[in-house]
Amino acid sequence: MNAPSYDQTLDRANSDVVLVVDDVPDNLAMLHDALDESGYTVLVATSGEAALQRASQALPDVVLLDAMMPGMDGFEVARRLKAEPRTAHIPIIFMTGLTETEHLVAALESGGVDYVTKPIKPKEVLARMSVHLQGARQARQAARQAGQARNALDAFGYASITVRVSDGRLMWQTPLARDLLMRYFGTAAPVTPEPVVSWLRRHLPDAQASIEPPRLNHDQGPRRLTFRLHQQTGDSEGGGDWLIVMQEVSDDAVIEAMSLSFKLTAREAEVLYWVVKGKINRDIGDILGASPATVKKHLERVYAKLGVETRTAAAGMAMNRIRQLHPQFEG
Repeated sequence: MNAPSYDQTLDRANSDVVLVVDDVPDNLAMLHDALDESGYTVLVATSGEAALQRASQALPDVVLLDAMMPGMDGFEVARRLKAEPRTAHIPIIFMTGLTETEHLVAALESGGVDYVTKPIKPKEVLARMSVHLQGARQARQAARQAGQARNALDAFGYASITVRVSDGRLMWQTPLARDLLMRYFGTAAPVTPEPVVSWLRRHLPDAQASIEPPRLNHDQGPRRLTFRLHQQTGDSEGGGDWLIVMQEVSDDAVIEAMSLSFKLTAREAEVLYWVVKGKINRDIGDILGASPATVKKHLERVYAKLGVETRTAAAGMAMNRIRQLHPQFEG
């Protein structure tokens, strides 16, 4: 039986969770006592590596981070937390004894939302935390509501993902989206399939101008995965984050309809389907795992059953029947 995660065991309903990161035990003790007395659940880490591990496990509501630590300093810890989708949303307040402008700028550029200077004054820390926790709660609530709405799409066969334009990183996905991306592209978060990233960046100007870009289609046999750019979900810096809605469309019903309409075997109907799609015998053989000669024999029987003599005539006759039965079919 797996041990419960920090996130499962922490009492988030009654208190916010604070991760305090400092390599000086006295500083940790002072902040722990002050925060605990104020009703917070307090976690501690004494190094950058421990901070990353604890943040990933517990997903605290706020991080108090010492800027200068041996080994991995606070600036690098912040950059790594912001680069990881699970922890990117957590507000980081730096604790620093360095008041030179370049150090304060570095703290903010690495992902900090605020800073307090040493020696630490607990009342000041509590006041700064209160401001940022309120904003974080609102952001979490909005994200939770959006996530519930997006997950509901899965029930109707629609999957959705959120992609960051600046680096093409997959920031969020529904369970159905995860399965589809693995099946069609063999990729998993945080990797976004390259065709999807290229399509997003190519049509971003249209989307930002409120012009709906063309959909992206990725075929896999008679099944097709379509991508539709839905809306921007993050700020516009670097292109922002974009919600993409995906849907799998299958032409299996089209193949079955051709089989019934023309009294074809299942394999003959598949060959005719790919003829309609414009494939040559060699390509059809590769798709179906047969030799071009075998495909040719199937096709000859198709000609006989349809009463035609050419590939073009067979494709035209099949296309007319398909459009009657499945108007949405894309030949």
